[in-house]
Amino acid sequence: MRKNSIKNTRVNEAVRQELSMLISREVKDPRVDMMTTVTKVIVATDLKTCKVYISVYGDEEKKAETMAGLKSSEGFLRRMLARNLNLRNTPELFFILDESIEYGMYMAEKIDELSREEKEKRRLTEEDMPDGAGEDHGGV
Repeated sequence: MRKNSIKNTRVNEAVRQELSMLISREVKDPRVDMMTTVTKVIVATDLKTCKVYISVYGDEEKKAETMAGLKSSEGFLRRMLARNLNLRNTPELFFILDESIEYGMYMAEKIDELSREEKEKRRLTEEDMPDGAGEDHGGV
């Protein structure tokens, strides 16, 4: 199975959907935040390992607690994956904190801030111009 094969893509998506459902509905660990999202899953071509990218909305402490809760729930999640998905091997799960969504929100906020500053500069520049400035009076 090639890395980007259709089969591998389907396996990745099936595992992502199943883990999303399991984390939101079945994991009872209080450390796992309700605002936890599985953003991406990469299953190795031999089905032995799986990188699970997790996004957690909240502060650093909440993220650390959620990651610890998921790490301790790894055996349960793996068992449930084996039960619910028909895979040759059930991959070992490795949880990785994905901060790309937060980074995107941060960058969008910065762009909005710069846009507001630029509009304010234009407005102030237009207010400072005397009436009739910039008009051409025919060169007399």
